[in-house]
Amino acid sequence: MSQQGYVATPAYSQSQPGIGLSSPHYGHYGDPSHAGSAPGMMKPAGPLGAAAPGGMLPQGPSPPGPHQFGQSGAHAQGHPPQRFTGPPPVNSAAPVNSAAPSYAPYSPSAQSSYPSPASTSSVTQLGNQFNAMHINSYANYGLQMAGGQLAYPGGFPGGPAQMAGPPQLQKKLDPDSIPSPIQVIENDRATRGGQIYATNTRGQVPPLVTTDCVIQDQGNASPRYIRCTTYCFPCTSDMAKQAQIPLAAIIKPFATIPSNETPLYLVNHGENGPVRCNRCKAYMCPFMQFIEGGRRYQCGFCNCVNDVPPFYFQHLDHIGRRLDHYEKPELSLGSYEYVATLDYCRKNKPPNPPAFIFMIDVSYSNIKNGLVKLICEELKTVLEKLPKEEQEETSAIRVGFITYNKVLHFFNVKSNLAQPQMMVVTDVGEVFVPLLDGFLVNYQESQSVIHNLLDQIPEMFADSNENETVFAPVIQAGMEALKAADCAGKLFIFHSSLPTAEAPGKLRNRDDKKLINTDKEKILFQPQTNVYDSLAKDCVAHGCCVTLFLFPSQYVDVASLGLVPQLTGGTLYKYNNFQMHMDSQQFLNDLRNDIEKKIGFDAIMRVRTSTGFRATDFFGGIFMNNTTDVEMAAIDCDKAVTVEFKHDDKLGEDSGALIQCAVLYTTIGGQRRLRIHNLSLNCSSQLADLYKSCETDALINFFAKSAFKAVLHQPLKVIREILVNQTAHMLACYRKNCASPSAASQLILPDSMKVLPVYMNCLLKNCVLLSRPEISTDERAYQRQLVMTMGVADSQLFFYPQLLPIHTLDVKSTTLPAAIRCSESRLSEEGIFLLANGLNMFLWLGVSSPPELVQGIFNVPSFAHVNTDMTLLPEVGNPYSQTLRMIMSIIQQKRPYSMKLTIVKQREQPEMVFRQFLVEDKGLYGGSSYVDFLCCVHKEICQLLN
Repeated sequence: MSQQGYVATPAYSQSQPGIGLSSPHYGHYGDPSHAGSAPGMMKPAGPLGAAAPGGMLPQGPSPPGPHQFGQSGAHAQGHPPQRFTGPPPVNSAAPVNSAAPSYAPYSPSAQSSYPSPASTSSVTQLGNQFNAMHINSYANYGLQMAGGQLAYPGGFPGGPAQMAGPPQLQKKLDPDSIPSPIQVIENDRATRGGQIYATNTRGQVPPLVTTDCVIQDQGNASPRYIRCTTYCFPCTSDMAKQAQIPLAAIIKPFATIPSNETPLYLVNHGENGPVRCNRCKAYMCPFMQFIEGGRRYQCGFCNCVNDVPPFYFQHLDHIGRRLDHYEKPELSLGSYEYVATLDYCRKNKPPNPPAFIFMIDVSYSNIKNGLVKLICEELKTVLEKLPKEEQEETSAIRVGFITYNKVLHFFNVKSNLAQPQMMVVTDVGEVFVPLLDGFLVNYQESQSVIHNLLDQIPEMFADSNENETVFAPVIQAGMEALKAADCAGKLFIFHSSLPTAEAPGKLRNRDDKKLINTDKEKILFQPQTNVYDSLAKDCVAHGCCVTLFLFPSQYVDVASLGLVPQLTGGTLYKYNNFQMHMDSQQFLNDLRNDIEKKIGFDAIMRVRTSTGFRATDFFGGIFMNNTTDVEMAAIDCDKAVTVEFKHDDKLGEDSGALIQCAVLYTTIGGQRRLRIHNLSLNCSSQLADLYKSCETDALINFFAKSAFKAVLHQPLKVIREILVNQTAHMLACYRKNCASPSAASQLILPDSMKVLPVYMNCLLKNCVLLSRPEISTDERAYQRQLVMTMGVADSQLFFYPQLLPIHTLDVKSTTLPAAIRCSESRLSEEGIFLLANGLNMFLWLGVSSPPELVQGIFNVPSFAHVNTDMTLLPEVGNPYSQTLRMIMSIIQQKRPYSMKLTIVKQREQPEMVFRQFLVEDKGLYGGSSYVDFLCCVHKEICQLLN
């Protein structure tokens, strides 16, 4: 059993003085109480994973020390060797990126973005703490990877890396020789794609989110619903602290299930309701053990022995299993739903079906640019597609309409009216709902009155010169209307400017570039006033979800306006400098998808665990009044909640670790239900088992959310340092406890984490953690909020975009061309490349793009004729065009946001925007290349091991 990971011998193999980890911040955000002692500085608990032999690389001459960088080393390229002994001067680069760009690179001034060294005293202090940990320094180490042989450069199927001999390595790391995310994705697809993945085995690691397979629920929830950072938890908290691998689950309770997989079964026990443990209240699930002939059962979560209710009794077979085991979803499946009884309803009465309220900003600019007319026209179409229960003919959702600028206009659209009636509320300080009857109506019954209204709104306000708007009173009005109708629901707000009118929630422009890169930068991410926070709290209490479509042409303070959508389980969509001819399609797609998507209202989620550990921290579009109940005004199929777990006792290897997520919610038809997801994980006292079961994509989702939550309280520099520290710590612990001894000059990565460094570097370079002059404060706040609710598949693509060579298309095939790594060195002047990250889509054209391809895609004779202003490809009736548009729609289908297409020509100015998505390269405004970051992390690991 080889535990060897990926190994590379970088050029800076001597451990350098002064790149110590600033121990006061070790691994904790936001909670100063942790600052004193550094967790993870514990004595190893018991035997920690046997070191096993792994393939070694031949050792070359000893790696060069700083004095050895002669003409062949870093100095030759005009770069002094970087030793992280202080903040680098502007323009200094880390070890040179070996991939020469295929054309003249831009060279804006680069600022260093990685931790500048701590004072020597903290390095010494850290060294002492590590000596106490008994981490020995190794004399002799190789550059390897777990199991098998490496077949070709850049591919890491999981064998020792066969590097081109040591002399070249001493100059620089070859980008082809370091772990490739594309290779990892392709290998997983090759071994697990298209197969059936059955969930019957405890603690098995599922296929990657990028691999298509059919999931069969056989007792554990599908990975579409729950993914974990590791599928094997350490038995003790000491072990957890030693490895510093976060123990977390990313839960997407309403995830979309493909049509070839079984939808959730609905269990209805009538007035009896679901069977639950008397002590811990866990719901009946496959982890309950029936005893005493079936008369009692022992709870898998708290071990309490419960009586089986008479209505639920069933005899056991010869192996102690109930005879109806396979007939009951709750005994044989990992996920299912219960019909909830009245005890689970507000005021013990069945809920009313939810309502949708459409609220349109009719200020001067929105009327002028045609946005109001576009929204009103589109609503006629989308209202036909309101979501409904599968067995129903029509939707039970009622609809209402409000327009506003600095006052609010409510509309009576009762079906028996000849004309809609408008009522104006001018008192925006104390909003009230001027009409109850006729405001929320059934669309089918009032269709003609509603269409009449939608035709009239653009004309009604055509001569308005009102430029000031309110915002908080709009949400307040919608919430009051839902409250008066005694139902949950969703507000769709279409808004475009900073709310400067006199009213609660009035905002000023506070976009201050001088705060960037200072300790006060965090203010830019915090809401400007506490009005929005308390408004969000009220909305959640009344089941009012807010989705906001923003059309800003300048600063609108997304950090404040976006808070209510984020905390109520809604979505924020943003269209900068909206132009009708270019952006309307993207907006209309988003609006249609949002109205039609699967959603649950007025939801409460509780995560229960078996004894020995518990859920301690939650990240997502959620609100928490206490430490256990996650409250959401609504939750839809795209929203995920990330949950962190901590030990409160020992975990047993035999019993494993059990997780049950229960979501109580109201369906679109007005039925109260419980959705249950169960998952069982392994536990081990061997660190090697923990590392073998990690999932890098889930780890990055967790790190991104915990870091993005921390930006509200901590300086960004500290957060970046913590992320680098924790990366190094996890890898140093693996090397010390699970890898065969080898030379210190070698970097060794666990097989399951070999692309952790490249993904972590992408996270560190994201504009939320590293300000870039060309990215606005609003955009940074927007990306921060998006990531907080992302599932694993969305965060994976967001941080490491998909880059496809379109010129290699096989027009006879429906499969996507193989992706390539996100680096400029992989582009070619003769090529056309498509890049997508879930928010943006770029089509990059090399200057020598084949004319027949340009003709086929754009219907123009040459590269020079391509119009880069288009945001939709023309429908040209040839195979190239059809295949490319099909590929784009396949990529788009699985994503919650409609991606706007940007056409980019090589060597033209807009290319600067495209290049920031080539995440393996050095950032234009700071941020290391992948190679440099690997060097940085390796140095940190050497520090820790010495």
